[in-house]
Amino acid sequence: MTARKIVKYAVFMLTTALTIFVPAEVWSASRIKDIADFEGVRENQLVGYGLVVGLNGTGDNIRSINFAKESLISMLDRIGINSRDGQLKSKNIAAVMVTGSLPAFGRQGSRIDVMVSALGDAKSLQGGTLVATPMVGADGEVYAVAQGQIAVGGFSASGNNQSVTKGVPTSGRIANGAIIENEINFSLNSMKTIRLALRNPDFTTSKRVAAAVNAMLGEDVAKSLDPSTISLEVPEQYQNDVAALMTKIEQLPVQPDQAARVVIDENSGIVVIGKDVKINKLAIAQGNLTIKISEVPFVSQPLPFSDGETIPGMMTDIEVDEDTESRLNVLDTGVNLQELVNGLNALGVSPRDLISILQAVKASGALQADIEVI
Repeated sequence: MTARKIVKYAVFMLTTALTIFVPAEVWSASRIKDIADFEGVRENQLVGYGLVVGLNGTGDNIRSINFAKESLISMLDRIGINSRDGQLKSKNIAAVMVTGSLPAFGRQGSRIDVMVSALGDAKSLQGGTLVATPMVGADGEVYAVAQGQIAVGGFSASGNNQSVTKGVPTSGRIANGAIIENEINFSLNSMKTIRLALRNPDFTTSKRVAAAVNAMLGEDVAKSLDPSTISLEVPEQYQNDVAALMTKIEQLPVQPDQAARVVIDENSGIVVIGKDVKINKLAIAQGNLTIKISEVPFVSQPLPFSDGETIPGMMTDIEVDEDTESRLNVLDTGVNLQELVNGLNALGVSPRDLISILQAVKASGALQADIEVI
């Protein structure tokens, strides 16, 4: 065996050993960038109102959609065409709302994607072109201008007696369809304090993030202010290179904690149970009362050569099933999620029955978790 093969084999065996002996909690840890955001580094929503032209008769009916007609007249006025005295009947335009997000540190001249959605009674935006549309932020300032050909994922076709629609043809997307014209002033290197905001607020997770940052920097500069906020004083060596500090922080692994919670979707019957859900000792029995009513028609015939009448009737049969095979099952104190699911599956419960059982267990005080119904 050559020296190179020996080295490769040794590296393989070392990697395998580490994989076996590293605790599961280490592999389940998440990066700080996946569970928290840096305050100030965020997107800003933009919105605009504009016109789409070039539609093949699938646009707004400007006789009934007044704002589409007024928008068309205003657009023609801006380019020197007076159309206020004429009768406009075009069906090739549509009034639309244009939405997009201005990314953090977006610079002038860079492009962003935008979504275009019909406002009036347009049937489809396929083949349309958005005319130059200013996009404003929450402060009313124009930050981008959108224009371009719309890509629509759906389509609609109809005949005299039948129509077919796939997807949503009244909304579309323009890739790189807006140019940023105005920047949001934000000086990263001048920051003296960095604040991290947890996406799922939790006291334990907040303390773990602060401890991980302090361990990486070797000094006590990060503090947990509340369940969702960690404050970090920028060390002296990173005063003019805050971006490098944020890069190191967001790569740190942290094991996030979570509250014991059961989430129930009443509409679809979906039940999601967190791993830390515990229950006290209790007995559960699940049974169904089924009542089946059957109607069987019959005819009453008179005797031969008699003066009777043929009378139709209905015979009713009622069956009651109380599910007598259901048994009372005992679940011990502090069972984990797997044991709870196994116990309920042993009862043969359906998702709908599971929802009722969990609500009843919570009402009894034996379920040590919050139930959230969505």
